[in-house]
Amino acid sequence: MISLLFLIPIALILGLIGLAAFLWSVRTGQFDDLDGAATRILYDEDRPLPAKPGHS
Repeated sequence: MISLLFLIPIALILGLIGLAAFLWSVRTGQFDDLDGAATRILYDEDRPLPAKPGHS
């Protein structure tokens, strides 16, 4: 029973830290462009490597 005296405040503190991190990420614009990263991976801007002689 004594462990609840330690665990409940620790859980509340961790919850508040998580909430503060979420609010910070929203304010800094982390969630502004959710689709951009998903579509950028589909476009390959690098040119393909030339084929080596002797390999088909």
